[in-house]
Amino acid sequence: MSSSFSETNRISLIWRHPLYQKHCEKIQELEKDRIFCRHTPEHFLDVARLMYIYSLEDKLNLSREIIYATALLHDIGRAQQYLLGIPHDIAGAEIAGKILTDLHFTEQEKKEILSAISQHRNDCSDQKLSNLLYKADKKSRNCFSCSAASECYWPSEKKNLTIEY
Repeated sequence: MSSSFSETNRISLIWRHPLYQKHCEKIQELEKDRIFCRHTPEHFLDVARLMYIYSLEDKLNLSREIIYATALLHDIGRAQQYLLGIPHDIAGAEIAGKILTDLHFTEQEKKEILSAISQHRNDCSDQKLSNLLYKADKKSRNCFSCSAASECYWPSEKKNLTIEY
């Protein structure tokens, strides 16, 4: 990694990357009338913070930078899903790969992040980062207080129905 790309810089650069901003804006536009959970910057940061807390609690020794990059990028394919029917985990991994390459993430870092993004919809991976993302993504949602809970298509086992600490 080049010394000009510090941890803070690469995460901030993800946020400012034109491709990231383009997809975030499209997601916001497409979800403006959505009654269910939206895929907002707040969601991405909630997921990142929960992932980091869980990694510290479980002593997983994962890089905070990799955790935050994964969380910021995990739902970036949502617009492609809405517009083209491409599952957002697949579309998101493709978009994220371009962004990570532009920002000089190593091949190993990209592999780890893209694997987690492409697997984040299921709790079936033996990879630490993928499991963290799956858990944090679900726990970031306040299903227990959602006014649209009765109309939600998520199965009960994926909903966050309790306040955990």
